[in-house]
Amino acid sequence: MRHAIYVTPARGTALADAGAAWLGRDAFADIARPRPEIPGLAPEEAARLTDDPRRYGFHGTMKAPFTLADGRGEGDLVAALEEFAAARAPFALRLHIALLGGFLALVPQEPEPALERLAADCVRAFEPFRAPPDAATLARRQAAGLSPRQQALLSAWGYPYVLEEFRFHLTLTGRLTPAQADVLLPAARAQFDALIGQPVLIDTLAVFREAAPGEPFQVVSAARLGGG
Repeated sequence: MRHAIYVTPARGTALADAGAAWLGRDAFADIARPRPEIPGLAPEEAARLTDDPRRYGFHGTMKAPFTLADGRGEGDLVAALEEFAAARAPFALRLHIALLGGFLALVPQEPEPALERLAADCVRAFEPFRAPPDAATLARRQAAGLSPRQQALLSAWGYPYVLEEFRFHLTLTGRLTPAQADVLLPAARAQFDALIGQPVLIDTLAVFREAAPGEPFQVVSAARLGGG
């Protein structure tokens, strides 16, 4: 079993609904959602290209998936998240869709210091809950062609894309060929059109659980920033 701390749009908001529909799954209820038709792409192909983000649920990573350390339980993690979130204020972002490392994602239009602080604070605050990664996990992450600094971050925090290497994104697809990206990009823009460039409130952190390797991640508990 693994857990993660993710930013997730509050359930029932326009962004949460648009993201769940695009991926074809609601991670709060762990139920399938009808996906939009994508011109020029068969439904089964569209489903395959969103397989990976659908399993993780619509989210932005704050503390990447980890196994709980000895002596730490899920209830402890949920309680710690509630206390952590209550001490931090919500803020707004403006998002747009970009091709990031070969996959489509919603990313901030401009840097947001509050987001950077939140991510760094999450990495540090929840480190006591993380058991050291096993050799297979480390090998998989090292195989991604990490820089020396990313290697150091992986050793220190169990994940290479933290602190100054952090790039916030809400993943929309798996890795795409240029031809696939040409088809999916306009469809994604259409799906999120009403939200692109508009202030989106970042006010919810959630504990997600992967019950077993390869199983879908599901929301265990959500906590509002500021304790709302």
